Amino acid sequence: MPALPMDAPVVQRPPIALGQAGLDAALGGGLARAALHEVYAACEADGAAACGFAAGIARIAARGRPILWVRHDAMDGLAGLLHAPGLAEIGIDPANILLVRAPDIAALLRAGADGARCAALGAILIEPWGQSRLIDLTASRRLSLAARASGTPVLMLRDGAEPTPSAATTRWSIAAAPSRALPGDAPGQPSFAATLLRQRGGASGGEWQLEWNRDRTCFDERAPERILERAPALPRGVAAASVDRPAAPRRRAA
Repeated sequence: MPALPMDAPVVQRPPIALGQAGLDAALGGGLARAALHEVYAACEADGAAACGFAAGIARIAARGRPILWVRHDAMDGLAGLLHAPGLAEIGIDPANILLVRAPDIAALLRAGADGARCAALGAILIEPWGQSRLIDLTASRRLSLAARASGTPVLMLRDGAEPTPSAATTRWSIAAAPSRALPGDAPGQPSFAATLLRQRGGASGGEWQLEWNRDRTCFDERAPERILERAPALPRGVAAASVDRPAAPRRRAA
């Protein structure tokens, strides 16, 4: 795979406004579009929440264009298959998903980098499983440069892994948050506790309670104290899940 030069031109596209004013302001107007972003599950039980958060960003960024989802084959057994009705429930048309199944991490990174060079795609979502020596600073730099040249945002969804040195522009830790019950005690909108662990060239460390608004295709911020005043929380967190994920031990990926 040929390396991209450091002086490759940057495609100028507007940032990805996530919808909540304070969060977008902390990001300088929104998430950088021509860049790599990492989304980590806060713990083993938060894989579905991290997946829902990343999918929401991809939906906002794509604006009807195809989303390339490159998925490690190991995820099928550990987290479950992608569920088309679940994607539709959070506002993602399954027909807009181009799914690539990679047998190993090397193939996954190759497919992700190739996709990141395509300006016609709305977003790239790369989903490996576990810690891998192949997902290193060099691999992340390659993805970052490809996104920079094409203007297509790349989201690396990390489950079963700990943060390592990376060229990503932002790094997030995502956990499931209590959801506000709808009338009739129906499950509420997907909710997330989002922590900005790192932002290249900007402030880090912010924390937000976010709720996915499918109708507006954005994230709304919900203060915990207002959640309790308006309606009782459900007994456990409800997060956007396109997969049915059992808890699984962390392990190294191929």
